[in-house]
Amino acid sequence: MTGQPAKSLWDTTARETDPGLPLEGDVTVDLAVVGGGYTGLSTALHAAEKGLRVCVLEARQIGHGGSGRNVGLLNAGLWLPPQDVRAQLGERQGARLVDILGEAPAYVMSLIERHQIRCELTRSGTIHAAHSPKGLKDLQRRVREWERLGAPVRLLSKDEASGLIGSDAFFGGLLDARAGTLNPMGYVRGLARAARAAGARIHTGVEVSALRRNSYGWTVETGHGNVTASKVVLATNAYSGNLWPGLNASFVPIDFFQVATRPLGERVARILPERQGLWDTGTIMFSLRRDAENRLIIGSMGSLIGGSGGLSQRWAARQLSRLFPSLGAVEFETAWHGQIAMNAEHMPRIHRLEQGLYTPIGYNGRGIAPGTVFGKAIADLIAGGDEADLPMPVTGAKRERMAGLKAGFYRAVFSANQVIKSI
Repeated sequence: MTGQPAKSLWDTTARETDPGLPLEGDVTVDLAVVGGGYTGLSTALHAAEKGLRVCVLEARQIGHGGSGRNVGLLNAGLWLPPQDVRAQLGERQGARLVDILGEAPAYVMSLIERHQIRCELTRSGTIHAAHSPKGLKDLQRRVREWERLGAPVRLLSKDEASGLIGSDAFFGGLLDARAGTLNPMGYVRGLARAARAAGARIHTGVEVSALRRNSYGWTVETGHGNVTASKVVLATNAYSGNLWPGLNASFVPIDFFQVATRPLGERVARILPERQGLWDTGTIMFSLRRDAENRLIIGSMGSLIGGSGGLSQRWAARQLSRLFPSLGAVEFETAWHGQIAMNAEHMPRIHRLEQGLYTPIGYNGRGIAPGTVFGKAIADLIAGGDEADLPMPVTGAKRERMAGLKAGFYRAVFSANQVIKSI
Protein backbone atom coordinates (compact mmCIF):
# COMPACT_ATOMS: atom_id res chain seq x y z
CA MET A 1 0.00 0.00 0.00
CA THR A 2 1.08 3.56 -0.68
CA GLY A 3 3.09 5.25 2.06
CA GLN A 4 1.77 8.46 3.55
CA PRO A 5 3.25 11.45 5.38
CA ALA A 6 2.32 12.70 8.84
CA LYS A 7 -0.33 11.10 10.98
CA SER A 8 -3.74 12.71 10.81
CA LEU A 9 -5.24 14.67 13.69
CA TRP A 10 -7.76 11.86 14.07
CA ASP A 11 -4.97 9.35 14.68
CA THR A 12 -3.91 11.19 17.83
CA THR A 13 -7.31 12.36 19.11
CA ALA A 14 -9.41 9.20 18.59
CA ARG A 15 -10.56 7.65 21.85
CA GLU A 16 -10.79 4.19 20.33
CA THR A 17 -7.56 2.17 20.18
CA ASP A 18 -6.28 -0.08 17.42
CA PRO A 19 -7.24 -3.68 18.32
CA GLY A 20 -5.08 -5.29 15.62
CA LEU A 21 -2.65 -8.11 16.48
CA PRO A 22 0.26 -9.66 14.53
CA LEU A 23 -0.34 -12.69 12.34
CA GLU A 24 1.72 -15.66 13.43
CA GLY A 25 1.48 -18.72 11.23
CA ASP A 26 -1.06 -20.10 8.79
CA VAL A 27 -4.82 -19.65 9.16
CA THR A 28 -7.86 -21.18 7.44
CA VAL A 29 -11.08 -19.15 7.34
CA ASP A 30 -14.25 -18.71 5.32
CA LEU A 31 -13.43 -15.12 4.34
CA ALA A 32 -10.19 -13.17 4.09
CA VAL A 33 -10.47 -9.38 3.96
CA VAL A 34 -7.48 -7.37 2.73
CA GLY A 35 -7.60 -3.81 4.07
CA GLY A 36 -8.52 -2.39 7.47
CA GLY A 37 -10.73 0.54 6.46
CA TYR A 38 -14.48 1.16 6.50
CA THR A 39 -15.37 -1.37 3.81
CA GLY A 40 -13.11 -4.13 5.02
CA LEU A 41 -14.08 -3.85 8.67
CA SER A 42 -17.79 -3.49 7.93
CA THR A 43 -17.52 -6.63 5.79
CA ALA A 44 -15.71 -8.42 8.61
CA LEU A 45 -18.16 -7.30 11.29
CA HIS A 46 -21.28 -8.30 9.39
CA ALA A 47 -19.80 -11.58 8.13
CA ALA A 48 -18.64 -12.56 11.62
CA GLU A 49 -22.10 -11.76 13.00
CA LYS A 50 -23.47 -14.26 10.47
CA GLY A 51 -21.20 -16.95 11.87
CA LEU A 52 -18.46 -16.89 9.23
CA ARG A 53 -14.82 -17.32 10.16
CA VAL A 54 -13.18 -14.05 9.10
CA CYS A 55 -9.61 -12.79 8.96
CA VAL A 56 -8.71 -9.14 8.24
CA LEU A 57 -5.20 -8.35 7.01
CA GLU A 58 -4.01 -4.73 7.16
CA ALA A 59 -0.54 -3.81 5.91
CA ARG A 60 -0.07 -0.90 8.33
CA GLN A 61 -2.48 0.08 11.12
CA ILE A 62 -6.27 0.14 11.24
CA GLY A 63 -7.42 3.19 9.29
CA HIS A 64 -3.95 3.99 7.95
CA GLY A 65 -5.28 4.87 4.50
CA GLY A 66 -8.21 7.00 3.43
CA SER A 67 -10.43 5.91 6.32
CA GLY A 68 -8.26 7.48 9.01
CA ARG A 69 -7.35 10.49 6.84
CA ASN A 70 -10.95 11.35 6.02
CA VAL A 71 -12.62 14.73 6.61
CA GLY A 72 -15.22 12.93 8.74
CA LEU A 73 -18.37 14.10 6.94
CA LEU A 74 -21.04 11.41 7.28
CA ASN A 75 -22.98 12.31 4.14
CA ALA A 76 -26.00 10.80 2.41
CA GLY A 77 -25.97 9.97 -1.29
CA LEU A 78 -23.12 10.47 -3.76
CA TRP A 79 -21.36 13.36 -5.45
CA LEU A 80 -23.98 13.11 -8.18
CA PRO A 81 -27.55 14.36 -7.70
CA PRO A 82 -30.13 11.54 -7.47
CA GLN A 83 -31.49 12.16 -10.97
CA ASP A 84 -28.01 11.77 -12.45
CA VAL A 85 -27.49 8.49 -10.59
CA ARG A 86 -30.71 7.14 -12.10
CA ALA A 87 -29.68 8.38 -15.55
CA GLN A 88 -26.45 6.37 -15.34
CA LEU A 89 -27.78 3.16 -13.78
CA GLY A 90 -31.32 3.12 -15.08
CA GLU A 91 -34.47 4.01 -13.17
CA ARG A 92 -34.82 0.82 -11.12
CA GLN A 93 -31.18 0.23 -10.14
CA GLY A 94 -30.45 3.94 -9.77
CA ALA A 95 -33.46 4.56 -7.54
CA ARG A 96 -32.45 1.61 -5.36
CA LEU A 97 -28.90 2.92 -4.93
CA VAL A 98 -30.21 6.40 -4.12
CA ASP A 99 -32.45 4.89 -1.43
CA ILE A 100 -29.67 2.75 0.05
CA LEU A 101 -27.19 5.62 0.26
CA GLY A 102 -29.83 8.08 1.42
CA GLU A 103 -30.42 5.85 4.44
CA ALA A 104 -26.74 4.99 4.93
CA PRO A 105 -25.89 7.71 7.51
CA ALA A 106 -28.71 6.47 9.74
CA TYR A 107 -27.32 2.94 9.49
CA VAL A 108 -23.82 4.15 10.42
CA MET A 109 -25.29 6.02 13.40
CA SER A 110 -27.11 2.85 14.47
CA LEU A 111 -23.83 0.88 14.40
CA ILE A 112 -22.11 3.57 16.44
CA GLU A 113 -24.88 3.39 19.03
CA ARG A 114 -25.12 -0.41 19.06
CA HIS A 115 -21.37 -0.90 19.52
CA GLN A 116 -20.82 2.25 21.62
CA ILE A 117 -18.16 3.50 19.24
CA ARG A 118 -16.43 6.57 20.65
CA CYS A 119 -16.08 8.78 17.58
CA GLU A 120 -17.46 12.23 18.51
CA LEU A 121 -20.61 11.75 16.40
CA THR A 122 -22.75 14.80 15.67
CA ARG A 123 -26.23 14.56 14.15
CA SER A 124 -26.74 18.18 13.08
CA GLY A 125 -26.32 17.58 9.36
CA THR A 126 -23.84 18.82 6.78
CA ILE A 127 -23.82 21.93 4.61
CA HIS A 128 -23.04 21.93 0.89
CA ALA A 129 -22.12 25.60 0.45
CA ALA A 130 -22.58 27.54 -2.80
CA HIS A 131 -19.31 29.23 -3.72
CA SER A 132 -20.93 31.12 -6.63
CA PRO A 133 -24.35 31.83 -8.20
CA LYS A 134 -23.74 28.88 -10.52
CA GLY A 135 -23.06 26.68 -7.50
CA LEU A 136 -26.35 27.82 -5.96
CA LYS A 137 -28.23 26.78 -9.12
CA ASP A 138 -26.71 23.32 -8.84
CA LEU A 139 -27.84 23.09 -5.23
CA GLN A 140 -31.36 24.21 -6.17
CA ARG A 141 -31.53 21.34 -8.68
CA ARG A 142 -30.36 18.87 -6.03
CA VAL A 143 -32.80 20.15 -3.42
CA ARG A 144 -35.79 19.92 -5.77
CA GLU A 145 -35.08 16.26 -6.43
CA TRP A 146 -34.32 15.32 -2.83
CA GLU A 147 -37.51 17.07 -1.70
CA ARG A 148 -39.47 15.17 -4.32
CA LEU A 149 -38.07 11.98 -2.80
CA GLY A 150 -39.07 13.10 0.69
CA ALA A 151 -35.55 13.62 2.04
CA PRO A 152 -35.09 16.07 4.95
CA VAL A 153 -32.99 18.60 3.02
CA ARG A 154 -33.56 22.30 2.53
CA LEU A 155 -32.05 25.17 0.61
CA LEU A 156 -30.40 27.83 2.72
CA SER A 157 -30.59 31.47 1.72
CA LYS A 158 -27.43 33.54 1.82
CA ASP A 159 -28.41 34.91 5.22
CA GLU A 160 -29.29 31.46 6.60
CA ALA A 161 -26.01 30.03 5.33
CA SER A 162 -24.13 32.94 6.87
CA GLY A 163 -25.72 32.25 10.25
CA LEU A 164 -24.95 28.53 10.23
CA ILE A 165 -21.43 28.91 8.84
CA GLY A 166 -20.37 32.17 10.44
CA SER A 167 -19.19 33.60 7.14
CA ASP A 168 -20.69 35.88 4.47
CA ALA A 169 -18.57 34.26 1.74
CA PHE A 170 -21.25 31.93 0.38
CA PHE A 171 -24.32 32.46 -1.80
CA GLY A 172 -26.45 29.90 0.04
CA GLY A 173 -26.26 26.22 0.82
CA LEU A 174 -27.94 22.84 1.08
CA LEU A 175 -28.52 21.57 4.62
CA ASP A 176 -28.95 17.79 4.82
CA ALA A 177 -30.44 16.74 8.15
CA ARG A 178 -29.67 13.05 7.50
CA ALA A 179 -25.94 13.70 7.77
CA GLY A 180 -23.44 14.45 10.51
CA THR A 181 -19.77 14.43 11.40
CA LEU A 182 -17.50 12.08 13.29
CA ASN A 183 -13.89 11.37 14.14
CA PRO A 184 -13.11 9.04 11.24
CA MET A 185 -10.28 7.21 12.96
CA GLY A 186 -12.44 6.69 16.03
CA TYR A 187 -15.14 5.19 13.85
CA VAL A 188 -12.89 2.84 11.89
CA ARG A 189 -11.12 1.61 15.03
CA GLY A 190 -14.53 1.11 16.64
CA LEU A 191 -15.60 -1.03 13.70
CA ALA A 192 -12.44 -3.10 14.17
CA ARG A 193 -13.19 -3.54 17.87
CA ALA A 194 -16.77 -4.60 17.09
CA ALA A 195 -15.63 -7.03 14.39
CA ARG A 196 -13.12 -8.62 16.75
CA ALA A 197 -15.76 -8.92 19.47
CA ALA A 198 -17.99 -10.71 16.92
CA GLY A 199 -15.23 -13.27 16.32
CA ALA A 200 -13.22 -11.85 13.42
CA ARG A 201 -9.44 -12.05 13.51
CA ILE A 202 -7.91 -8.56 13.04
CA HIS A 203 -4.24 -8.56 12.03
CA THR A 204 -2.16 -5.43 11.43
CA GLY A 205 1.35 -4.96 10.08
CA VAL A 206 0.68 -7.77 7.63
CA GLU A 207 1.30 -6.95 3.98
CA VAL A 208 -0.24 -9.31 1.43
CA SER A 209 2.26 -10.29 -1.27
CA ALA A 210 0.11 -12.49 -3.52
CA LEU A 211 -3.32 -14.03 -4.05
CA ARG A 212 -3.38 -17.54 -5.52
CA ARG A 213 -6.20 -19.93 -6.35
CA ASN A 214 -6.29 -23.30 -4.58
CA SER A 215 -8.71 -26.21 -4.30
CA TYR A 216 -10.42 -24.59 -1.27
CA GLY A 217 -10.66 -21.17 -2.86
CA TRP A 218 -7.75 -18.81 -2.26
CA THR A 219 -4.36 -18.62 -0.61
CA VAL A 220 -3.50 -15.15 0.65
CA GLU A 221 0.28 -15.02 0.99
CA THR A 222 2.05 -12.82 3.54
CA GLY A 223 5.48 -12.76 5.16
CA HIS A 224 3.93 -13.80 8.48
CA GLY A 225 1.97 -16.84 7.34
CA ASN A 226 -0.62 -17.74 4.72
CA VAL A 227 -4.39 -17.40 5.00
CA THR A 228 -6.49 -19.99 3.20
CA ALA A 229 -10.00 -18.72 2.51
CA SER A 230 -13.03 -19.75 0.51
CA LYS A 231 -13.66 -16.11 -0.46
CA VAL A 232 -11.54 -12.96 -0.52
CA VAL A 233 -12.55 -9.30 -0.43
CA LEU A 234 -10.01 -6.68 -1.47
CA ALA A 235 -11.00 -3.61 0.51
CA THR A 236 -8.00 -1.48 -0.39
CA ASN A 237 -9.70 1.19 -2.57
CA ALA A 238 -7.20 3.98 -3.45
CA TYR A 239 -4.41 2.05 -1.69
CA SER A 240 -4.67 -1.06 -3.87
CA GLY A 241 -1.10 -0.93 -5.17
CA ASN A 242 0.03 -3.80 -7.42
CA LEU A 243 -1.55 -6.66 -5.49
CA TRP A 244 -4.02 -7.47 -8.28
CA PRO A 245 -2.97 -6.81 -11.89
CA GLY A 246 -4.59 -3.70 -13.36
CA LEU A 247 -6.68 -2.81 -10.31
CA ASN A 248 -4.71 0.35 -9.55
CA ALA A 249 -5.36 1.50 -13.14
CA SER A 250 -9.14 1.30 -12.67
CA PHE A 251 -9.30 4.68 -10.92
CA VAL A 252 -7.51 8.01 -10.69
CA PRO A 253 -5.85 8.61 -7.30
CA ILE A 254 -6.65 12.08 -5.97
CA ASP A 255 -4.91 13.52 -2.92
CA PHE A 256 -6.88 15.52 -0.36
CA PHE A 257 -4.98 17.47 2.31
CA GLN A 258 -6.15 18.92 5.60
CA VAL A 259 -4.71 21.40 8.07
CA ALA A 260 -5.88 21.60 11.69
CA THR A 261 -5.52 24.59 13.98
CA ARG A 262 -4.77 24.34 17.65
CA PRO A 263 -7.91 24.42 19.86
CA LEU A 264 -9.40 27.90 19.56
CA GLY A 265 -11.93 27.90 22.40
CA GLU A 266 -14.53 30.67 22.34
CA ARG A 267 -12.87 32.31 19.34
CA VAL A 268 -14.79 29.90 17.11
CA ALA A 269 -18.14 30.05 18.95
CA ARG A 270 -19.83 31.66 15.94
CA ILE A 271 -18.13 29.46 13.34
CA LEU A 272 -20.29 26.43 12.52
CA PRO A 273 -22.06 26.91 15.89
CA GLU A 274 -24.18 23.76 15.38
CA ARG A 275 -21.04 21.85 14.27
CA GLN A 276 -22.20 20.89 10.80
CA GLY A 277 -19.41 19.84 8.45
CA LEU A 278 -19.09 21.84 5.25
CA TRP A 279 -17.84 21.41 1.71
CA ASP A 280 -18.36 23.75 -1.20
CA THR A 281 -19.51 23.60 -4.83
CA GLY A 282 -16.18 24.69 -6.28
CA THR A 283 -14.52 22.57 -8.97
CA ILE A 284 -11.53 22.29 -6.64
CA MET A 285 -13.57 21.60 -3.54
CA PHE A 286 -12.59 22.61 -0.04
CA SER A 287 -13.90 21.34 3.31
CA LEU A 288 -14.29 22.88 6.75
CA ARG A 289 -15.36 21.61 10.14
CA ARG A 290 -14.86 21.95 13.90
CA ASP A 291 -13.84 19.07 16.08
CA ALA A 292 -14.82 18.33 19.67
CA GLU A 293 -11.91 20.44 21.01
CA ASN A 294 -12.82 23.51 18.91
CA ARG A 295 -10.10 23.10 16.34
CA LEU A 296 -10.88 24.25 12.81
CA ILE A 297 -9.94 21.70 10.16
CA ILE A 298 -9.77 23.01 6.61
CA GLY A 299 -8.77 21.05 3.53
CA SER A 300 -8.85 20.80 -0.23
CA MET A 301 -7.87 18.63 -3.17
CA GLY A 302 -4.14 18.14 -3.51
CA SER A 303 -1.23 16.85 -1.50
CA LEU A 304 0.28 18.41 1.58
CA ILE A 305 3.10 20.73 0.48
CA GLY A 306 5.67 21.83 3.02
CA GLY A 307 5.77 21.48 6.77
CA SER A 308 5.25 24.14 9.40
CA GLY A 309 4.82 27.46 7.58
CA GLY A 310 4.84 25.69 4.22
CA LEU A 311 2.56 26.25 1.24
CA SER A 312 -0.40 24.22 2.50
CA GLN A 313 -0.41 25.98 5.86
CA ARG A 314 -0.16 29.37 4.12
CA TRP A 315 -3.13 28.34 1.96
CA ALA A 316 -5.08 27.37 5.08
CA ALA A 317 -4.27 30.63 6.86
CA ARG A 318 -5.32 32.66 3.83
CA GLN A 319 -8.62 30.80 3.45
CA LEU A 320 -9.53 31.12 7.13
CA SER A 321 -8.72 34.84 6.97
CA ARG A 322 -10.93 35.24 3.89
CA LEU A 323 -13.84 33.33 5.38
CA PHE A 324 -13.60 34.69 8.93
CA PRO A 325 -11.90 38.12 8.90
CA SER A 326 -12.48 38.66 12.63
CA LEU A 327 -10.87 35.36 13.65
CA GLY A 328 -7.34 36.74 13.60
CA ALA A 329 -4.12 34.79 13.27
CA VAL A 330 -4.18 31.11 14.17
CA GLU A 331 -1.54 28.51 14.90
CA PHE A 332 -1.65 25.13 13.22
CA GLU A 333 -1.25 21.88 15.11
CA THR A 334 -0.91 19.31 12.35
CA ALA A 335 -1.49 18.62 8.67
CA TRP A 336 -1.82 15.50 6.54
CA HIS A 337 -3.21 14.10 3.32
CA GLY A 338 -4.82 10.93 2.07
CA GLN A 339 -5.95 9.46 -1.22
CA ILE A 340 -9.35 9.21 -2.89
CA ALA A 341 -10.16 6.75 -5.70
CA MET A 342 -11.98 8.70 -8.42
CA ASN A 343 -13.46 7.43 -11.67
CA ALA A 344 -15.10 8.96 -14.73
CA GLU A 345 -18.66 8.18 -13.67
CA HIS A 346 -18.17 9.46 -10.08
CA MET A 347 -19.83 6.36 -8.65
CA PRO A 348 -18.56 3.37 -6.68
CA ARG A 349 -18.12 0.01 -8.34
CA ILE A 350 -18.19 -3.60 -7.22
CA HIS A 351 -15.84 -5.82 -9.23
CA ARG A 352 -15.71 -9.60 -9.32
CA LEU A 353 -12.06 -10.06 -10.21
CA GLU A 354 -12.33 -13.86 -10.27
CA GLN A 355 -14.63 -16.44 -8.77
CA GLY A 356 -14.82 -15.76 -5.05
CA LEU A 357 -12.75 -12.56 -5.25
CA TYR A 358 -14.57 -9.23 -4.94
CA THR A 359 -13.56 -5.60 -4.53
CA PRO A 360 -15.82 -2.62 -3.83
CA ILE A 361 -13.85 0.41 -5.05
CA GLY A 362 -14.05 4.02 -6.17
CA TYR A 363 -16.02 5.91 -3.53
CA ASN A 364 -14.99 9.24 -5.08
CA GLY A 365 -14.53 10.90 -1.70
CA ARG A 366 -17.67 9.43 -0.08
CA GLY A 367 -16.18 6.58 1.90
CA ILE A 368 -17.79 6.53 5.33
CA ALA A 369 -21.45 5.71 4.71
CA PRO A 370 -21.10 3.94 1.32
CA GLY A 371 -18.13 1.91 2.54
CA THR A 372 -20.09 0.77 5.57
CA VAL A 373 -23.22 -0.31 3.69
CA PHE A 374 -21.25 -1.82 0.80
CA GLY A 375 -19.32 -3.87 3.36
CA LYS A 376 -22.58 -5.12 4.84
CA ALA A 377 -23.87 -6.01 1.37
CA ILE A 378 -20.69 -7.93 0.50
CA ALA A 379 -20.97 -9.84 3.79
CA ASP A 380 -24.56 -10.76 2.90
CA LEU A 381 -23.33 -12.03 -0.47
CA ILE A 382 -20.48 -14.10 1.01
CA ALA A 383 -22.92 -15.61 3.52
CA GLY A 384 -25.02 -17.04 0.70
CA GLY A 385 -26.75 -14.06 -0.87
CA ASP A 386 -27.22 -13.15 -4.51
CA GLU A 387 -25.14 -10.72 -6.55
CA ALA A 388 -28.40 -9.19 -7.78
CA ASP A 389 -29.01 -7.89 -4.25
CA LEU A 390 -25.81 -5.82 -4.14
CA PRO A 391 -26.15 -2.02 -4.27
CA MET A 392 -24.34 -1.86 -7.63
CA PRO A 393 -24.23 -4.23 -10.61
CA VAL A 394 -21.18 -6.50 -10.43
CA THR A 395 -18.63 -5.88 -13.18
CA GLY A 396 -15.10 -6.84 -14.07
CA ALA A 397 -12.37 -4.29 -13.43
CA LYS A 398 -11.91 -1.88 -16.31
CA ARG A 399 -9.03 0.47 -16.97
CA GLU A 400 -9.73 4.14 -16.36
CA ARG A 401 -8.91 5.99 -19.57
CA MET A 402 -5.62 7.92 -19.33
CA ALA A 403 -5.53 7.40 -15.57
CA GLY A 404 -1.83 8.24 -15.28
CA LEU A 405 -2.11 11.42 -17.35
CA LYS A 406 -5.18 12.54 -15.41
CA ALA A 407 -3.44 11.95 -12.08
CA GLY A 408 -0.44 14.04 -13.16
CA PHE A 409 -2.64 16.81 -14.52
CA TYR A 410 -4.70 16.98 -11.34
CA ARG A 411 -1.58 17.09 -9.16
CA ALA A 412 -0.30 20.08 -11.13
CA VAL A 413 -3.64 21.90 -11.04
CA PHE A 414 -4.17 21.31 -7.32
CA SER A 415 -0.65 22.49 -6.50
CA ALA A 416 -1.17 25.63 -8.59
CA ASN A 417 -4.45 26.24 -6.76
CA GLN A 418 -2.61 26.22 -3.42
CA VAL A 419 -0.07 28.69 -4.74
CA ILE A 420 -2.67 31.08 -6.17
CA LYS A 421 -4.94 30.98 -3.13
CA SER A 422 -2.17 31.39 -0.61
CA ILE A 423 -1.29 34.87 -1.91
